[in-house]
Amino acid sequence: MHPFMDKVMPEAWQAAVAFATAVAAEAERHGLTAQESELIKLRASQLDGCAFCLDLHSRKARDAGVSQQKLDLLPAWRETDLFDDREQAVLAVAEAATALPLSEESAADLFGARTVLGDETFVAAEWIAATINAFNRISILSGHPVRPRGT
Repeated sequence: MHPFMDKVMPEAWQAAVAFATAVAAEAERHGLTAQESELIKLRASQLDGCAFCLDLHSRKARDAGVSQQKLDLLPAWRETDLFDDREQAVLAVAEAATALPLSEESAADLFGARTVLGDETFVAAEWIAATINAFNRISILSGHPVRPRGT
């Protein structure tokens, strides 16, 4: 079993958590809603294949008010009209920030997202995406387990 990064270097983990907390507060201050942040975190975690973060952020998304139907359809968000313009924009940011390097298509998606969100909220979405990608890697490298929970 691989050692848990957060247990071997707890000070680094605490600094990462403090960083994520500061990013979340700034993102909200710059116009990103809790629902939008959780959609970003979920989509990036799906693409990264981080089971621990998917489990955590699917619960947080429901708590923030994201409907179960949207959660169910998130992998196919481009194939439905269920997501509004802002949600589509933040999901495009999540995908572009996760599937680096930027392709022409993802660069176009970012341009469109910036048009919808405005500079401040767009950059807030990028910060949330960059941060969850770091946490996905920490959890995947550590092998953080998903524990069963009640139904």
